[in-house]
Amino acid sequence: MALRVSFIPSKIPPFPGSHLRSHRVSMASTLHPPSIGTGNVKKAFSPPREVHDQVTHSMPREKIEIFDSLHDWAKSNILVLLKDIEKSWQPSDFLPDSASDGFHDQVKELRERCKEIPDEYFVVLVGDMITEEALPTYQTMINTLDGVRDETGASPSPWAIWTRAWTAEENRHGDLLNRYLYLSGRVDMKQIEKTIQYLIGSGMDPRTENNPYLGFIYTSFQERATFISHGNTARLAKEHGDLKLAQICGMIAADEKRHETAYTKIVEKLFEVDPDGAVLGLADMMKKKISMPAHLMYDGKDDDLFQHFSAVAQHLGVYTAKDYADILEFLVGRWEVEKLTGLSGEGRRAQDYVCGLPPRIRKLDERAQARKPGVSPVPFSWIFGREIKL
Repeated sequence: MALRVSFIPSKIPPFPGSHLRSHRVSMASTLHPPSIGTGNVKKAFSPPREVHDQVTHSMPREKIEIFDSLHDWAKSNILVLLKDIEKSWQPSDFLPDSASDGFHDQVKELRERCKEIPDEYFVVLVGDMITEEALPTYQTMINTLDGVRDETGASPSPWAIWTRAWTAEENRHGDLLNRYLYLSGRVDMKQIEKTIQYLIGSGMDPRTENNPYLGFIYTSFQERATFISHGNTARLAKEHGDLKLAQICGMIAADEKRHETAYTKIVEKLFEVDPDGAVLGLADMMKKKISMPAHLMYDGKDDDLFQHFSAVAQHLGVYTAKDYADILEFLVGRWEVEKLTGLSGEGRRAQDYVCGLPPRIRKLDERAQARKPGVSPVPFSWIFGREIKL
Protein backbone atom coordinates (compact mmCIF):
# COMPACT_ATOMS: atom_id res chain seq x y z
CA MET A 1 0.00 0.00 0.00
CA ALA A 2 1.61 3.23 -1.11
CA LEU A 3 0.55 6.60 -2.44
CA ARG A 4 -2.93 7.45 -1.23
CA VAL A 5 -3.48 10.97 -2.44
CA SER A 6 -6.83 12.58 -1.72
CA PHE A 7 -8.46 14.27 -4.70
CA ILE A 8 -12.07 13.67 -3.75
CA PRO A 9 -14.63 16.45 -4.03
CA SER A 10 -15.54 17.60 -0.55
CA LYS A 11 -19.28 17.19 -1.06
CA ILE A 12 -20.05 13.67 -2.22
CA PRO A 13 -23.82 13.21 -1.99
CA PRO A 14 -25.22 10.65 0.49
CA PHE A 15 -27.21 7.72 -0.82
CA PRO A 16 -30.96 7.62 -0.10
CA GLY A 17 -31.76 5.80 3.11
CA SER A 18 -28.18 6.13 4.33
CA HIS A 19 -29.43 7.57 7.60
CA LEU A 20 -30.02 3.99 8.65
CA ARG A 21 -26.25 3.40 8.65
CA SER A 22 -25.10 6.99 8.86
CA HIS A 23 -22.20 7.88 11.12
CA ARG A 24 -22.32 11.61 11.58
CA VAL A 25 -18.88 12.87 12.41
CA SER A 26 -17.38 15.98 13.84
CA MET A 27 -13.97 16.36 12.31
CA ALA A 28 -11.09 18.62 13.12
CA SER A 29 -7.49 18.29 12.02
CA THR A 30 -5.08 19.32 14.74
CA LEU A 31 -1.42 19.66 14.01
CA HIS A 32 0.99 19.92 16.86
CA PRO A 33 4.75 20.32 16.98
CA PRO A 34 6.84 17.65 18.72
CA SER A 35 6.98 17.46 22.47
CA ILE A 36 9.44 19.92 23.96
CA GLY A 37 10.42 20.80 27.47
CA THR A 38 9.22 24.07 28.97
CA GLY A 39 11.36 24.80 31.95
CA ASN A 40 11.28 21.62 34.04
CA VAL A 41 7.89 20.54 32.66
CA LYS A 42 7.90 18.14 29.72
CA LYS A 43 4.77 18.05 27.60
CA ALA A 44 3.35 14.74 26.44
CA PHE A 45 3.96 13.69 22.85
CA SER A 46 1.07 14.90 20.72
CA PRO A 47 1.38 13.99 17.03
CA PRO A 48 -0.68 15.44 14.19
CA ARG A 49 -4.05 13.77 14.38
CA GLU A 50 -7.57 13.80 13.10
CA VAL A 51 -10.34 13.88 15.65
CA HIS A 52 -13.86 12.67 14.94
CA ASP A 53 -16.51 10.50 16.50
CA GLN A 54 -15.22 6.97 16.09
CA VAL A 55 -17.53 4.02 15.48
CA THR A 56 -16.26 0.61 16.55
CA HIS A 57 -17.36 -3.01 15.98
CA SER A 58 -20.23 -2.13 13.66
CA MET A 59 -20.44 -5.60 12.09
CA PRO A 60 -23.03 -7.87 13.76
CA ARG A 61 -21.20 -10.63 15.61
CA GLU A 62 -23.07 -13.35 13.75
CA LYS A 63 -21.35 -12.25 10.54
CA ILE A 64 -18.00 -13.33 11.98
CA GLU A 65 -19.22 -16.83 11.11
CA ILE A 66 -19.02 -15.86 7.42
CA PHE A 67 -15.28 -15.26 7.73
CA ASP A 68 -14.80 -18.42 9.79
CA SER A 69 -16.56 -20.38 7.04
CA LEU A 70 -14.22 -18.95 4.40
CA HIS A 71 -10.97 -20.33 5.87
CA ASP A 72 -10.61 -23.07 3.27
CA TRP A 73 -11.59 -20.69 0.48
CA ALA A 74 -8.96 -18.17 1.64
CA LYS A 75 -6.25 -20.86 1.66
CA SER A 76 -7.09 -21.87 -1.92
CA ASN A 77 -7.75 -18.42 -3.38
CA ILE A 78 -5.83 -15.82 -1.37
CA LEU A 79 -2.72 -17.41 0.11
CA VAL A 80 -1.78 -18.75 -3.33
CA LEU A 81 -1.27 -15.14 -4.46
CA LEU A 82 1.73 -14.75 -2.14
CA LYS A 83 5.16 -15.12 -3.76
CA ASP A 84 7.75 -17.66 -2.63
CA ILE A 85 10.29 -15.67 -0.59
CA GLU A 86 13.20 -17.50 -2.22
CA LYS A 87 11.92 -16.35 -5.63
CA SER A 88 10.97 -12.82 -4.57
CA TRP A 89 12.96 -9.74 -5.48
CA GLN A 90 14.76 -7.94 -2.66
CA PRO A 91 15.83 -4.28 -2.45
CA SER A 92 19.50 -5.17 -2.83
CA ASP A 93 18.76 -6.56 -6.31
CA PHE A 94 18.26 -3.00 -7.60
CA LEU A 95 20.85 -1.04 -5.62
CA PRO A 96 24.63 -0.62 -5.64
CA ASP A 97 26.36 -3.55 -3.94
CA SER A 98 27.97 -2.17 -0.78
CA ALA A 99 30.26 -5.23 -0.57
CA SER A 100 31.59 -4.66 -4.07
CA ASP A 101 34.85 -2.90 -4.90
CA GLY A 102 32.84 -0.97 -7.46
CA PHE A 103 30.31 0.34 -4.94
CA HIS A 104 31.39 3.97 -5.16
CA ASP A 105 31.34 3.87 -8.96
CA GLN A 106 27.84 2.36 -8.87
CA VAL A 107 26.64 5.13 -6.55
CA LYS A 108 28.20 7.73 -8.83
CA GLU A 109 26.38 6.19 -11.79
CA LEU A 110 23.07 6.24 -9.86
CA ARG A 111 23.54 9.91 -9.05
CA GLU A 112 24.42 10.69 -12.65
CA ARG A 113 21.23 9.00 -13.89
CA CYS A 114 18.95 10.97 -11.59
CA LYS A 115 20.62 14.39 -11.54
CA GLU A 116 18.39 15.78 -14.32
CA ILE A 117 15.13 14.50 -12.83
CA PRO A 118 13.07 17.55 -11.74
CA ASP A 119 12.34 18.37 -8.12
CA GLU A 120 8.60 17.84 -8.66
CA TYR A 121 9.22 14.19 -9.40
CA PHE A 122 11.30 13.75 -6.26
CA VAL A 123 8.56 15.31 -4.13
CA VAL A 124 6.13 12.66 -5.39
CA LEU A 125 8.66 9.83 -5.04
CA VAL A 126 9.44 10.91 -1.48
CA GLY A 127 5.71 11.02 -0.69
CA ASP A 128 5.37 7.49 -2.07
CA MET A 129 8.25 6.29 0.06
CA ILE A 130 7.03 7.97 3.25
CA THR A 131 3.61 6.39 2.82
CA GLU A 132 5.20 2.97 2.26
CA GLU A 133 7.35 3.40 5.36
CA ALA A 134 4.25 3.84 7.53
CA LEU A 135 3.55 0.12 7.02
CA PRO A 136 3.33 -0.62 10.78
CA THR A 137 0.18 1.51 10.85
CA TYR A 138 -1.44 -0.45 8.01
CA GLN A 139 -0.80 -3.84 9.60
CA THR A 140 -2.22 -2.47 12.84
CA MET A 141 -5.31 -1.25 11.00
CA ILE A 142 -5.99 -4.64 9.40
CA ASN A 143 -5.55 -6.30 12.77
CA THR A 144 -8.41 -4.21 14.14
CA LEU A 145 -10.88 -6.04 11.88
CA ASP A 146 -13.23 -8.45 13.64
CA GLY A 147 -13.14 -12.04 12.45
CA VAL A 148 -9.88 -11.76 10.49
CA ARG A 149 -7.35 -10.23 12.89
CA ASP A 150 -4.21 -12.01 14.00
CA GLU A 151 -5.28 -12.88 17.55
CA THR A 152 -1.85 -14.01 18.81
CA GLY A 153 0.76 -12.46 16.54
CA ALA A 154 1.46 -15.87 14.98
CA SER A 155 -2.04 -17.23 14.41
CA PRO A 156 -2.38 -20.11 11.89
CA SER A 157 -5.63 -18.60 10.57
CA PRO A 158 -5.37 -17.99 6.81
CA TRP A 159 -6.52 -14.40 7.36
CA ALA A 160 -3.66 -13.83 9.83
CA ILE A 161 -1.15 -15.59 7.58
CA TRP A 162 -2.18 -13.35 4.70
CA THR A 163 -1.82 -10.17 6.76
CA ARG A 164 1.66 -11.06 8.00
CA ALA A 165 2.90 -12.19 4.59
CA TRP A 166 1.30 -9.19 2.83
CA THR A 167 3.12 -6.94 5.31
CA ALA A 168 6.39 -8.74 4.65
CA GLU A 169 6.02 -8.23 0.91
CA GLU A 170 5.06 -4.59 1.30
CA ASN A 171 8.00 -3.97 3.62
CA ARG A 172 10.42 -4.25 0.70
CA HIS A 173 8.83 -1.26 -1.03
CA GLY A 174 9.73 1.36 1.55
CA ASP A 175 13.17 -0.20 2.10
CA LEU A 176 14.01 0.02 -1.61
CA LEU A 177 12.74 3.55 -2.19
CA ASN A 178 14.35 4.80 1.03
CA ARG A 179 17.77 3.49 0.07
CA TYR A 180 17.51 4.76 -3.48
CA LEU A 181 16.60 8.26 -2.30
CA TYR A 182 19.41 8.23 0.28
CA LEU A 183 21.98 7.33 -2.37
CA SER A 184 20.62 9.86 -4.87
CA GLY A 185 21.78 12.83 -2.83
CA ARG A 186 18.81 14.80 -4.12
CA VAL A 187 16.74 14.91 -0.94
CA ASP A 188 16.99 15.92 2.72
CA MET A 189 16.88 12.55 4.48
CA LYS A 190 16.65 14.06 7.97
CA GLN A 191 13.43 15.88 7.07
CA ILE A 192 12.08 12.77 5.38
CA GLU A 193 12.86 10.63 8.42
CA LYS A 194 11.10 13.12 10.68
CA THR A 195 8.05 13.01 8.41
CA ILE A 196 7.96 9.21 8.63
CA GLN A 197 8.14 9.31 12.41
CA TYR A 198 5.36 11.89 12.62
CA LEU A 199 3.17 9.85 10.29
CA ILE A 200 3.57 6.55 12.13
CA GLY A 201 3.03 8.32 15.45
CA SER A 202 -0.18 9.88 14.13
CA GLY A 203 -1.70 6.58 13.02
CA MET A 204 -4.78 6.55 10.80
CA ASP A 205 -8.50 6.05 11.07
CA PRO A 206 -10.00 5.00 7.75
CA ARG A 207 -13.37 4.68 9.53
CA THR A 208 -13.62 0.98 8.84
CA GLU A 209 -15.19 0.42 12.29
CA ASN A 210 -13.44 -2.93 12.98
CA ASN A 211 -15.64 -4.20 10.15
CA PRO A 212 -13.89 -6.48 7.60
CA TYR A 213 -16.50 -5.66 4.95
CA LEU A 214 -15.43 -2.01 5.16
CA GLY A 215 -11.76 -2.87 5.71
CA PHE A 216 -11.41 -5.05 2.62
CA ILE A 217 -13.30 -2.55 0.47
CA TYR A 218 -10.84 0.08 1.70
CA THR A 219 -7.76 -2.04 0.93
CA SER A 220 -9.15 -2.97 -2.49
CA PHE A 221 -9.42 0.71 -3.35
CA GLN A 222 -6.03 1.59 -1.89
CA GLU A 223 -4.09 -1.19 -3.58
CA ARG A 224 -5.46 -0.16 -6.97
CA ALA A 225 -4.55 3.48 -6.24
CA THR A 226 -1.04 2.32 -5.36
CA PHE A 227 -0.74 0.28 -8.55
CA ILE A 228 -1.72 3.33 -10.60
CA SER A 229 0.59 5.76 -8.81
CA HIS A 230 3.70 3.55 -8.90
CA GLY A 231 3.00 2.75 -12.53
CA ASN A 232 2.98 6.45 -13.31
CA THR A 233 6.20 7.13 -11.39
CA ALA A 234 7.77 4.29 -13.42
CA ARG A 235 6.59 5.90 -16.66
CA LEU A 236 7.95 9.31 -15.67
CA ALA A 237 11.31 7.88 -14.54
CA LYS A 238 11.69 6.27 -17.95
CA GLU A 239 10.84 9.56 -19.67
CA HIS A 240 13.56 11.26 -17.59
CA GLY A 241 16.11 8.63 -18.59
CA ASP A 242 16.51 6.67 -15.35
CA LEU A 243 15.66 3.16 -16.51
CA LYS A 244 16.74 1.57 -13.22
CA LEU A 245 14.38 3.77 -11.23
CA ALA A 246 11.65 2.97 -13.76
CA GLN A 247 12.30 -0.72 -13.12
CA ILE A 248 12.13 -0.17 -9.35
CA CYS A 249 8.79 1.61 -9.51
CA GLY A 250 7.48 -0.95 -11.99
CA MET A 251 8.38 -3.88 -9.73
CA ILE A 252 6.59 -2.22 -6.81
CA ALA A 253 3.56 -1.54 -9.01
CA ALA A 254 3.43 -5.23 -9.97
CA ASP A 255 3.34 -6.21 -6.29
CA GLU A 256 0.52 -3.77 -5.66
CA LYS A 257 -1.46 -5.17 -8.59
CA ARG A 258 -1.17 -8.68 -7.13
CA HIS A 259 -2.27 -7.41 -3.72
CA GLU A 260 -5.18 -5.61 -5.35
CA THR A 261 -6.21 -8.92 -6.89
CA ALA A 262 -6.26 -10.56 -3.45
CA TYR A 263 -8.37 -7.90 -1.75
CA THR A 264 -10.81 -7.56 -4.65
CA LYS A 265 -11.27 -11.36 -4.67
CA ILE A 266 -12.17 -11.24 -0.96
CA VAL A 267 -14.80 -8.55 -1.56
CA GLU A 268 -16.04 -10.40 -4.62
CA LYS A 269 -16.63 -13.43 -2.38
CA LEU A 270 -18.52 -11.25 0.11
CA PHE A 271 -20.77 -10.05 -2.72
CA GLU A 272 -21.41 -13.72 -3.53
CA VAL A 273 -22.28 -14.88 0.01
CA ASP A 274 -23.82 -11.66 1.37
CA PRO A 275 -24.66 -9.24 -1.46
CA ASP A 276 -26.80 -6.98 0.70
CA GLY A 277 -24.10 -6.57 3.36
CA ALA A 278 -21.40 -6.04 0.73
CA VAL A 279 -23.22 -3.35 -1.25
CA LEU A 280 -24.20 -1.52 1.94
CA GLY A 281 -20.56 -1.61 3.01
CA LEU A 282 -19.41 -0.22 -0.33
CA ALA A 283 -21.96 2.59 -0.20
CA ASP A 284 -21.01 3.38 3.39
CA MET A 285 -17.29 3.67 2.57
CA MET A 286 -17.95 5.82 -0.49
CA LYS A 287 -20.33 8.07 1.43
CA LYS A 288 -17.63 8.64 4.03
CA LYS A 289 -15.02 8.92 1.24
CA ILE A 290 -11.83 6.89 1.15
CA SER A 291 -9.50 8.65 3.56
CA MET A 292 -5.88 8.30 2.60
CA PRO A 293 -3.37 6.74 5.03
CA ALA A 294 -0.87 9.57 4.59
CA HIS A 295 -3.33 12.43 5.07
CA LEU A 296 -1.76 13.22 8.48
CA MET A 297 1.64 13.70 6.85
CA TYR A 298 3.67 16.38 8.64
CA ASP A 299 7.34 17.37 8.60
CA GLY A 300 7.42 19.68 11.61
CA LYS A 301 7.02 22.72 9.37
CA ASP A 302 4.16 22.54 6.87
CA ASP A 303 0.68 22.05 8.34
CA ASP A 304 -0.68 21.48 4.83
CA LEU A 305 2.05 19.13 3.65
CA PHE A 306 -0.30 16.40 2.44
CA GLN A 307 -2.40 18.85 0.43
CA HIS A 308 0.72 20.35 -1.14
CA PHE A 309 2.17 16.92 -1.94
CA SER A 310 -1.20 15.89 -3.43
CA ALA A 311 -1.24 18.96 -5.66
CA VAL A 312 2.18 18.07 -7.09
CA ALA A 313 1.05 14.48 -7.75
CA GLN A 314 -2.08 15.80 -9.46
CA HIS A 315 -0.04 18.21 -11.60
CA LEU A 316 2.36 15.46 -12.73
CA GLY A 317 -0.50 13.06 -13.44
CA VAL A 318 0.75 10.49 -10.93
CA TYR A 319 -2.59 10.27 -9.15
CA THR A 320 -5.57 12.50 -9.90
CA ALA A 321 -9.22 13.08 -9.16
CA LYS A 322 -10.00 11.23 -12.37
CA ASP A 323 -8.16 8.20 -11.02
CA TYR A 324 -10.37 8.23 -7.90
CA ALA A 325 -13.54 8.07 -10.01
CA ASP A 326 -11.98 5.52 -12.37
CA ILE A 327 -11.05 3.22 -9.47
CA LEU A 328 -14.60 3.27 -8.12
CA GLU A 329 -15.97 2.61 -11.59
CA PHE A 330 -13.51 -0.27 -12.02
CA LEU A 331 -14.47 -1.86 -8.70
CA VAL A 332 -18.21 -1.49 -9.36
CA GLY A 333 -17.67 -3.33 -12.62
CA ARG A 334 -15.28 -5.90 -11.12
CA TRP A 335 -17.83 -6.82 -8.46
CA GLU A 336 -20.74 -6.60 -10.94
CA VAL A 337 -22.66 -4.35 -8.58
CA GLU A 338 -25.15 -3.33 -11.28
CA LYS A 339 -26.18 -6.96 -11.78
CA LEU A 340 -27.00 -7.68 -8.13
CA THR A 341 -30.52 -9.03 -7.53
CA GLY A 342 -32.55 -10.00 -4.50
CA LEU A 343 -31.42 -6.99 -2.48
CA SER A 344 -33.35 -5.36 0.33
CA GLY A 345 -34.83 -1.90 -0.21
CA GLU A 346 -31.83 -0.30 1.45
CA GLY A 347 -29.53 -2.53 -0.58
CA ARG A 348 -31.15 -1.40 -3.85
CA ARG A 349 -30.75 2.24 -2.84
CA ALA A 350 -27.08 1.59 -2.03
CA GLN A 351 -26.67 -0.15 -5.41
CA ASP A 352 -28.11 2.84 -7.27
CA TYR A 353 -25.95 5.21 -5.26
CA VAL A 354 -22.58 3.58 -5.92
CA CYS A 355 -23.33 2.83 -9.58
CA GLY A 356 -24.21 6.48 -10.22
CA LEU A 357 -21.38 7.95 -8.17
CA PRO A 358 -18.38 7.95 -10.58
CA PRO A 359 -19.85 10.44 -13.09
CA ARG A 360 -21.07 12.63 -10.23
CA ILE A 361 -17.55 12.70 -8.75
CA ARG A 362 -16.12 13.68 -12.14
CA LYS A 363 -18.61 16.53 -12.53
CA LEU A 364 -17.90 17.80 -9.02
CA ASP A 365 -14.18 17.75 -9.71
CA GLU A 366 -14.59 19.59 -13.02
CA ARG A 367 -16.46 22.36 -11.20
CA ALA A 368 -13.86 22.47 -8.44
CA GLN A 369 -11.00 22.71 -10.96
CA ALA A 370 -12.77 25.53 -12.79
CA ARG A 371 -13.05 27.52 -9.55
CA LYS A 372 -9.56 26.70 -8.34
CA PRO A 373 -7.51 29.85 -7.65
CA GLY A 374 -3.83 30.15 -8.46
CA VAL A 375 -1.44 29.04 -5.72
CA SER A 376 1.93 30.53 -4.87
CA PRO A 377 5.05 28.36 -5.02
CA VAL A 378 5.44 26.19 -1.91
CA PRO A 379 8.75 25.18 -0.29
CA PHE A 380 9.25 21.48 0.49
CA SER A 381 11.61 20.57 3.30
CA TRP A 382 12.22 17.19 1.62
CA ILE A 383 14.15 18.95 -1.15
CA PHE A 384 16.04 21.37 1.11
CA GLY A 385 13.33 24.02 1.09
CA ARG A 386 13.28 24.51 -2.66
CA GLU A 387 9.98 25.78 -3.98
CA ILE A 388 7.57 23.96 -6.26
CA LYS A 389 4.86 25.64 -8.30
CA LEU A 390 1.51 24.07 -7.54
